[in-house]
Amino acid sequence: MTPRAADRARYDRATAHLDAPVAIVDLDAFDANAEDLVRRAGGKPIRVASKSVRCRALLERVLAREGFAGIMSFTLDESLWLARAGFEDVLLAYPSADRTAFGELANDPKLAAAVTVMVDDPAQLDLIDTARAGGAEEIRICLELDTSFRLLGGRVRIGALRSPLREPAQLAELARSIARRPGFRLVGIMAYEGHVAGVGDAVAGRPLRSRAIRLMQSAARKELETRRAAVVRAVRAVAPDLEFVNGGGTGSVQHTAAEDAVTEIAAGSGLYVPRLFDNYTSFTGRPAALFAQPVVRRPGVGVVTVLGGGYPASGAAGVDRLPVPYLPEGLRYDPQEGPGEVQTPLIGSAADDLLIGDKVWFRHAKAGELCERFDSLQLIEGDRITAAVPTYRGEGRTFL
Repeated sequence: MTPRAADRARYDRATAHLDAPVAIVDLDAFDANAEDLVRRAGGKPIRVASKSVRCRALLERVLAREGFAGIMSFTLDESLWLARAGFEDVLLAYPSADRTAFGELANDPKLAAAVTVMVDDPAQLDLIDTARAGGAEEIRICLELDTSFRLLGGRVRIGALRSPLREPAQLAELARSIARRPGFRLVGIMAYEGHVAGVGDAVAGRPLRSRAIRLMQSAARKELETRRAAVVRAVRAVAPDLEFVNGGGTGSVQHTAAEDAVTEIAAGSGLYVPRLFDNYTSFTGRPAALFAQPVVRRPGVGVVTVLGGGYPASGAAGVDRLPVPYLPEGLRYDPQEGPGEVQTPLIGSAADDLLIGDKVWFRHAKAGELCERFDSLQLIEGDRITAAVPTYRGEGRTFL
C-alpha cells in the first residue's frame, strides 16, 4: 500500500459515519508542518497568516506552539473579532476603508492595544481620523514596503502591485508624517515578497521555466535584502522604538529569516500545504487539509461523477487555481468539463473501483479559501476524528 493509499484508508475510516461533502484537517500533518516552519525560521517568531487558516481553533492550536507569535489578519473587521476573542497581537496585512471598524478601534482601549493597521498613504491616515467618532485611542501603524523586483529601469516588474512605498526616503517621509500626527504610533514595517514566497520553483515537467524562476528569485532576494535593510535604517532613524519588521511567507521562510533586518516571519499556507505549495525545492510539506465529495453517478467504464467540487481559488484564472482529485490516486478531470458547480465527472482507471456513496478526496489550490465552503473541519488523528471545529463561516463570519 502506498503512503497516499494508507492516508485514504485512514480518512475513509475516520469519516465513515459522515456523509460527504466533508472537510478534514490531518492534525499529524498539520503539527509536522508547523514544526518544519519553526525549523526553517531559525529562531525568529512566525506570525500566522489567518487568511490561510480561517479557523479559530486551529489558530489557537498553532499559537500555543513555541516559535509562533501573533496573527496577520486580512480585514479590519476580522482583526477586531479576533482581538475580542482574546488574541492579543493582530497585524492587519492590508489597508482598510472600514470606517465603522476604525471608529470601534479608536474607542476601545483593548482593541487599540491589540490591533495594528497597515498604511502606505497619508490619505489612509486621513480616513482613520475622519472615522474616529470621537475616539481618542492611539492607533498602532505598520508601513508596507513594495517588494517587487524591477528590471530595465522599472519597465519590467516582477511581483505584486501592492504598496507605492519603495525607497527608503519614501517610507521615512511617511514615518515623519505619522510622528507629527497625534493619535498614531508607528510600530512596524511589513514587506511580503510574494514573487519568492508564493511562486514554486520546481514546476513539474518545466525544467527550463523552473530554472528561470530560481534565477529570478535569487536575484530578487539579494536586491530586496539590501533595500529592506536600508528602509529599516531610514525608518528607525525616525521611529527608534519600532517593534517589528515582518517579512516572508511559506515559500521563503528560511531565506527571509536569514536577513538581519527582519525580526519576524509571516506564514500560514505551510500549515495546510495546499497544491500550490507542492512545487518548491527548498521544502516539502505534508498535505493536511482536504475535502471529500461523494460519488453520485457511474456514467460508464472509467468514469464516475461526484457532487459539486468546483471550488476555484483566487488569483489569475488558470488550471493551477483548481482543486485536484487526490485520493484515490489516478483520477483526473474530464478536460471538456473540469470541476463543476453541482457535479464533476472524473476519469481514470481508479473510477472503476468506486461505488455510489464512496468519497473522493481533493486538495484545494490555496489554503484558507477551502474554509469558505465548509462550516466545520473534522480534525483527524490517526484514523479517528477527535474534534469538529467551526471555520470562520461556521461561526457566521464571512469577512470577504
